Amino acid sequence: MRVLLTNDDGIDAEGLQALRRALLEVPGIDLHTIAPDGNRSAIGRGITTRKPLVVERVAFDDGAHGYATDGTPVDCVRLAALGLVDGWMPEIVVAGINHGANLGDDVTYSGTVAAAFEGLVLGLPAIAVSQQSTAREMDFRLGREFAFEHAARFAARVVEELQDVPLPPSTLLNVNVPAGEPGGVEVARLGKRIYRDQLTLDEELSPERRRYWIYGAEPGFEDEPGTDLAAVHAGRIAVSPLHLDLTQHDGIGPLSMSHLERLLAPAVREFGD
Repeated sequence: MRVLLTNDDGIDAEGLQALRRALLEVPGIDLHTIAPDGNRSAIGRGITTRKPLVVERVAFDDGAHGYATDGTPVDCVRLAALGLVDGWMPEIVVAGINHGANLGDDVTYSGTVAAAFEGLVLGLPAIAVSQQSTAREMDFRLGREFAFEHAARFAARVVEELQDVPLPPSTLLNVNVPAGEPGGVEVARLGKRIYRDQLTLDEELSPERRRYWIYGAEPGFEDEPGTDLAAVHAGRIAVSPLHLDLTQHDGIGPLSMSHLERLLAPAVREFGD
């Protein structure tokens, strides 16, 4: 199985290296690592389109090598799929281990989850793996110390099993591992964040120019059973199947027929009959 490993914390990140070592222990895996050359956290599905990408071959401590780029996590997946490694194409995308959880609404910001989503765009199965800090914070922006052993072992075991039990088409697994010894595994839906960000003046650079912070306050969450946020908060590994179809299918019925015609009527009149 040809596995591409990437992340958004950078190629030197401890989480990526822990997962790389664990994946190398899985029989039959042909692993290549392509990751950003520095931290690209919270970049989402950003891509690089207005400049060429710099790619550098880098050596790891165990004698293996990978590739670092000045692009984004999505760029890393594209580089692999477009043939950066001569004669090699990925069959699965594994992103992580992220330094900090990616739970609930936060998945739309995450570069780690974005890399896994890019696997889906390319028709590849994908897994995103994130680790809560030892402080047991519930915000991906907080916490500085991490232990990745459980997350690395769990993710490697899932990847090994994919050879016999493939993921459904267009589905990725978003895995979040709590700090400490996990108290079980829960298949969970995405939970709901409660954001508390504030606009804070950092410095007045001139009468016409100011610098602000717009993020920083610790968000809360709705502690609803069955969600990834509740599972990790309770000390369980949360596994959430995700896909890219953002259509509100339940809304198609109410918006069809007369309701849709009423909604569009003013705009239609602007363009005549």
